[in-house]
Amino acid sequence: MKNDEEMEPSELAQRRAKYFTGLAWHIGAFVILNAMFWTLDLVIGQSGVQWAFWITGFWGVALAFHVLAYMIDGRQLEHRKAEQYMNQMHGA
Repeated sequence: MKNDEEMEPSELAQRRAKYFTGLAWHIGAFVILNAMFWTLDLVIGQSGVQWAFWITGFWGVALAFHVLAYMIDGRQLEHRKAEQYMNQMHGA
């Protein structure tokens, strides 16, 4: 896989758009499915902490990591750190 410096601007834009599309699908599935879970849980569930709470909570944490990965673009961060370590090795 090419690093960011080797990619054309159109390739970078395409990759970023693909990441965004994946994130948008994840958010959409989260909202729709959790709305269904909560509706079902409130209609047939018992009093107390609802089981949908746990699904929403754990899935929300996973979604937060997905958003974070999109925002910092983890692959680019990995490449920058590798370059930093290589520069340190050659400079030392």
